[in-house]
This record gives sequence, structure tokens and C-alpha cells, in this order.
Amino acid sequence: MKDVQIYDIYADAEKDIEGLIAQAKVEKKNIMIQAGGNWCIWCIRFTEFLNNSMELKEIIDKNYIYYHLNFSPENEKIFSRYDNPDYFGFPVIIILNENGEKIHIQRTDVLEQNDGYNREMVMKFLMSWIKYS
Repeated sequence: MKDVQIYDIYADAEKDIEGLIAQAKVEKKNIMIQAGGNWCIWCIRFTEFLNNSMELKEIIDKNYIYYHLNFSPENEKIFSRYDNPDYFGFPVIIILNENGEKIHIQRTDVLEQNDGYNREMVMKFLMSWIKYS
């Protein structure tokens, strides 16, 4: 696979997440954090799967603020805040409400199908955590 860089290894994730929370409050959306790394083939596949489905991408763009959180020692404090979800493997999805409170952690291995992801299962997951006003 080509050298894909979906995670910014130099990002100040703490500052980024603070900004996401402020944005989520204004936009009245939940935050969808995809935790993983550029070294993770399934992380890249998940991002590409979402980006290549107009319907799924539209659901995310309309209802979530989507962020890629790099799994690294620098971000250990952030992961501990969300109960160290890395034990699920990667990618793992952390859903936060507009106040930055964790409301769900989603394993993605249960959404896999063959060498990719199951569209209906991913759709059901995304629809489950939409913030309705």
C-alpha cells in the first residue's frame, strides 16, 4: 500500500481536542475520534472506506466532527482519559459529546468484512451516535 499519512504525528492532540469540543458546542455535533496510526493498515482502510462512500461521508460530515488521533507516547494522557481504548486494537473509535465527555468506544474489528468493512454495519454504528436536537 502506498505511504498514506492520515494521522498527523506532530499534532498537538490536546489542543486539537479542545478546539474540537469548542466547535462541537457551536455546531451541536458529537465528535468522532479515530485512534490509530499511519502504520495501521486497518486504520487506513477504515478512513478510505468512509471517504469512498458518498453516503457514509455525508453522514459523518453532517453529524460529526471527525478527527484522527495518533497513538503515541505523547498522547498517552489523552488515551488514559478515555479508559485506554487501545486494548480493542486499531483503529478504535471514540465518540464524545459536545462537552468532550466519552459516550461510546467502538471496536472496528466487528465492522470488518473480508479485506474491508461492512457498509451496513458501519452505517448502523454511525447512525447510533448521531446527536439529535
